[in-house]
Amino acid sequence: MSAPTYKVLNPATGDVVEEFDAATDEQVEQALAAAQSAYESWQDVDINERAKIVSKVGALFAERADELGKIMTTEMGKPLSEAVGEAQFCQEIFEYFATEGPTLAADQEIKSFSGGKAVVQKRPVGPLLGIMPWNFPLYQVARFAAPNLMLGNTIILKHAESCPRSALAIQEIMDEAGVPAGVYNNVFATHDQISTIIADSRIQGVSLTGSERAGAIIGEQAGRNLKKAVLELGGSDPFVVLDSDDVPGIVDTAWGYRIDNTGQACNSNKRMIVMEDIYDEFVAELTKRAEGLKPGDPMEEAEGTFAPLSSRKAAESLHEQVQDAVSKGATLHAGGVLHDGPSAYYSPAVLTGITKDMRAYYEELFGPVAVVYKVSSDEEATELANDTIYGLGGSVHSTDVERASKVAQKLQSGMTNVNVASAEGAEMPFGGVKRSGFGRELGPLGMDEFVNKRLFYVGE
Repeated sequence: MSAPTYKVLNPATGDVVEEFDAATDEQVEQALAAAQSAYESWQDVDINERAKIVSKVGALFAERADELGKIMTTEMGKPLSEAVGEAQFCQEIFEYFATEGPTLAADQEIKSFSGGKAVVQKRPVGPLLGIMPWNFPLYQVARFAAPNLMLGNTIILKHAESCPRSALAIQEIMDEAGVPAGVYNNVFATHDQISTIIADSRIQGVSLTGSERAGAIIGEQAGRNLKKAVLELGGSDPFVVLDSDDVPGIVDTAWGYRIDNTGQACNSNKRMIVMEDIYDEFVAELTKRAEGLKPGDPMEEAEGTFAPLSSRKAAESLHEQVQDAVSKGATLHAGGVLHDGPSAYYSPAVLTGITKDMRAYYEELFGPVAVVYKVSSDEEATELANDTIYGLGGSVHSTDVERASKVAQKLQSGMTNVNVASAEGAEMPFGGVKRSGFGRELGPLGMDEFVNKRLFYVGE
């Protein structure tokens, strides 16, 4: 057997809970063969029959939400209530595609000037590889798997090395829901085996959610092998506050969204851009919320406590970014304490005075650090919001919706919101531009990626 590379390491304690062996090359080949064989029959199953199975998958996520939540909290430190909520949201995603999928995948007749009948069909393309991250162990899989199962594609799923229990739980749900053997295949693949899978002629596309670095590697391999790729990568989303008649209220929104999942979300509001007349009050209110917090058990979620990051390495990396900023003149108003190892606790922080010579200006801060910038005009706010290599999401807030909308229209992002931090829902497309990647998941566009938009023409 190969050395164990997949392991459950509880970030709240630093203890290794369980280890799993990586797949053998023979097991990888078996998964490829199974996915191809299953595709031959799965693509011919009526989409309404596929919908019944996909709906059952969603129902099992909801039914097992408490159990699944505990698995995620143990694996990556997510507060238990958020983990349970994630499992429940997966049910919404699978049900959305089960309900809307037949309509979204329906033939579309187009105008023909040659006398015949022309139809664009949405047909499956074949086996796909999904490479999923640790920060949302169930949700990320759901938004990739649900639309593609509806389309008739088959899936090989490589999960994060730190989430093997989540990966196995998803496979169990698929099996119990009646997903045919070979249609969904969990594989504990190594990095070398991922390359082998992408290069294999049976694989028709690859979807990755992860870091910018991982996206560059997978995108290069996909391109070299002429495979379609969807990449959802990092983000440094702006949260622009032009004015407010309730500063504590908008701070509640900003802080709550920033520390959701302990700040480990690609589309988190990592840069708060605030107009100068309310800036001081905004920072003071943020600081109140960050002060006095203590490390807590994410299974318990006692008031006044915070959860760990996903790993000790993640906490140390975030601390280095913050310390780099402080050493160059930034102000740390609260938090920013790296607690003793081997646990992964890092105190939620408020940071101001960031300048372009600091790592925090251009790099993604993947953790609970609220960075606040002061601006004096809508134009300055827009310029700062767009001064990033990323382009995932962003939001603009004002008592004047027209004013906020005008600024929001100028954001260089895949998702732009007015007076809400983010548009959440299975029906809302998710994805970015620039170095945040390309392609979309969820919503109507989620069924528009790994699909053969085939012209079917019948002449007179």
